Amino acid sequence: MRFGINTFLFTSPFTNESVSLFPKFKEWGFDSVEISIEDPSHIDPHVIRKALDDNGLKCGTICAAMGPGRDLRGTPEEQQIGFDYLKSMLSMMPALGCDTLIGPLYSRVGRAELVSKEDYAKQWETVAKHLKTLADYAESLNVKMAIEPLNRYETDFINTCEQGMKMVNQVNSNALMLQLDTYHMNIEEKDPYQAILNAGSKLGHFHACGSDRGTPGGDQINWDKISSALHQINYDGDVVIESFIPDIEMIAKAASIWRQFEPSQEDIAIKGLKFLRSRLIK
Repeated sequence: MRFGINTFLFTSPFTNESVSLFPKFKEWGFDSVEISIEDPSHIDPHVIRKALDDNGLKCGTICAAMGPGRDLRGTPEEQQIGFDYLKSMLSMMPALGCDTLIGPLYSRVGRAELVSKEDYAKQWETVAKHLKTLADYAESLNVKMAIEPLNRYETDFINTCEQGMKMVNQVNSNALMLQLDTYHMNIEEKDPYQAILNAGSKLGHFHACGSDRGTPGGDQINWDKISSALHQINYDGDVVIESFIPDIEMIAKAASIWRQFEPSQEDIAIKGLKFLRSRLIK
């Protein structure tokens, strides 16, 4: 099990210059970095890989920035833009030494609307078709994707582990996995412990956040049960702290980040990592 930090907590957009954060991440004790890439033109993957290696870190995951215009169930233009963006992310992963592309890969974050069952079914088939094509491409590169259920305020499409697993099973590719996030599970799942067990070997990535999107620990999440479930399924992937600050406007609007959760970003990273290591490592 590796412990990582999502770069959205500290910077946006992530560029070649953002590697200046890596020495701090290593000093704080992180094993990996989850890089949120808003535009592939912002980075040279070879530059980023060298900086990671120099600091003894790994890019375990790239977090897709599914902003406006990137939507596999949107207009034909939005579908193409979203598809091209995701394919470009997959293309740079081997150079980065990155294992998995994660996030709500199916739709724009913040698109939450009530649609008919017929329209939802059409959207579902459209997304499944795109994800199958992307999964085939990912498999050719020996990398993976993991789709993330989001809470009802950020999407109407995939909110629960059950829905996410339905899509994973329909696409039926070794390159498509499920991602779970304690923040979203705290809102949407009847039992987050059981959701992790249900994901089982298909759990390809895990986000650890406080129930208020802040520091893991000191919140209302039952971390002992989370730990137990992860160990029961023999999860050995990355566990990443993902939190946000109001200063990063793109993600703040999409995820309704209107206030500062903790005294500082460093507080979230350092205290969160210490807590997770104490609870999840056995």
